[in-house]
Amino acid sequence: MLNALKGLLENLPEAVIIIDPAEDRFVCANQLACELLGIDEPTLLNTRVSSSFRGCLPQLHVFTEAVLYNGHALSDELSALTPGQETLELEINGSLCQLPTESPWLALSLRDKYLYQQWRMRSEAQHHHRFGRLQWQRIHQVFQDFEKENQLILSAAGEGIYGVDAEGRTTFVNPAAERLLGWKAKELIGKNIHLAIHHTHPDGSDYCVQDCPIFAAFKDGAVRQVDDEMFWCKSGRAIPVEYTSTPIMDNGRLVGAVVVFRDVSDRKTAEARLRNALKEVEQLKHKLELENAYLQEEISEGYNSHHIVGRSPAVQHTVQQIQLVAPTVATVLINGESGTGKELIARAIHSASERKHRPLVRVNCAAIPRDLFESEFFGHIRGAFSGAVNDRLGRFEVADGGTLFLDEVGEIPLELQGKLLRVLQDGEFERVGESRTRSVDVRVIAATNRDLKQLVEQGRFREDLYFRLNVFPIRSVPLRERPEDIPLLAAHFLKKTCQRFHKPELKITLGQLQRLQTHDWPGNIRELENLIERQVILSRGDKLLLNEPSSAAAITQLPTTTTNRDMITEEDCQNLRYKAIVDALRRTGGKIYGADGAAELLGIRPTTLASRIKRLGIDRAACSHSRSQPAPA
Repeated sequence: MLNALKGLLENLPEAVIIIDPAEDRFVCANQLACELLGIDEPTLLNTRVSSSFRGCLPQLHVFTEAVLYNGHALSDELSALTPGQETLELEINGSLCQLPTESPWLALSLRDKYLYQQWRMRSEAQHHHRFGRLQWQRIHQVFQDFEKENQLILSAAGEGIYGVDAEGRTTFVNPAAERLLGWKAKELIGKNIHLAIHHTHPDGSDYCVQDCPIFAAFKDGAVRQVDDEMFWCKSGRAIPVEYTSTPIMDNGRLVGAVVVFRDVSDRKTAEARLRNALKEVEQLKHKLELENAYLQEEISEGYNSHHIVGRSPAVQHTVQQIQLVAPTVATVLINGESGTGKELIARAIHSASERKHRPLVRVNCAAIPRDLFESEFFGHIRGAFSGAVNDRLGRFEVADGGTLFLDEVGEIPLELQGKLLRVLQDGEFERVGESRTRSVDVRVIAATNRDLKQLVEQGRFREDLYFRLNVFPIRSVPLRERPEDIPLLAAHFLKKTCQRFHKPELKITLGQLQRLQTHDWPGNIRELENLIERQVILSRGDKLLLNEPSSAAAITQLPTTTTNRDMITEEDCQNLRYKAIVDALRRTGGKIYGADGAAELLGIRPTTLASRIKRLGIDRAACSHSRSQPAPA
């Protein structure tokens, strides 16, 4: 079959080759094809098809696929390499061979594109001359005249300028375009300019001719201005360009376009730098806003070391510890029950340190959802997770140069403790979703009401992190261990609350202070402050009332008869009131009215006290001489 096929090819008047695209090989070729390709048949048959057409493999692949799919195809975009490494431009007519072969063969009729174009041009010239139609000459003449008339401008222009006819073939190229693109004019003239310099999008996807604004002008004759595309240099490098495509008309007929373009690489680089600078400015603005918010909070609260109220030895010891550690950069761990003023100690350390002009950033670790701990501490970038629509600074970045107060540090999840340890040791971290390592200078003060040693033994807190935090421990003393400070604290909170509520300053009696000192205060200073605020709201006149039912149970110790019960009965309340009145009368010698009377000691009106004495059947004379009386049944 192959011999018969070769005999048939030799009788054809054109150069023809048979190829097997699946095997990438030449099956046979006639003598005209061998002469055209400049190679003998045995050498040709031992050569890969892809090797002969290696300068246009994408076009070859598209062409062969078209023949296999449609049964035939034409192409004038293929070129073969001769043994002398010369490029032979070809026009190829391909057909699918109807032969019983394992894989389909293709019959390709080859023509020297240059010679064929010359022949066709002569033929068309004769045809146009015969019928008096010389429009093809006019089209080329239009561009020749344009180039000749504007030669000085084209040569001197700094922008790249080239012309294309209505088929997209290059008609002229100025020196600036040669310099920008790396192509010589003779290499582009007559070629499809889109395939040479405009074939691919920046993302690597193909740029179809039909989508090109330059070619779109051939349909509607509109001027196109584009400022965000790429032209490809001969070296394969892409340059960002902006260009204007202006259609050229001849006697009302669109014959092509002139394209003026410029390299905007420097402008794009400057714009990128500007965007990055604006992004950094926005981040700094966000950081400054957060810092300002923290500073405003400190100003509004009026925190300073003088607000550690108290004269007890425990308080004096705490103040001495603050004075020792504040000038250093050591990490501090504040232990203490809730409501003992751990945050106040942290703020006192910060305000006495060299970082006092930078913010103290507070993080309540117990209030942060488990999944947001890392983002809250270290920040995140846009798109790091669902809902991350913008970059966000973490608390460590906001506290850079200042102090970070980690309240309830025992609540930090175990899986995050390693990252926290790293930033404590090295001052380095990464935002969520980002690989860039950032550095910060942050002093950490931690506080907890939990036993971290016990958490370490239970495996719920890292031992190395515990040692890193426990560099300088400070114990925040509970209020029950410093009852001598209660009068100072009560007076301080009373003055502060009256000012805040815009009420005249109230007075607290010695008896009321003594009653406050008898309470165990499980809520510590916070409980005392809340009690004072509540009673200021309820009080009328110029004296603080502490005898309301809402406060009686809070500040009065229960009698021994109620210690094993779950609630206070009405009988208990009557016994408490009876005991308080009897004790007051005993202390004042039975006196009710006046500055030293029992009413002032109890903090109630004298008439109210007299009414209760009468109702409870208390003998004032007996109280002035006897230490106690039995409560009424």
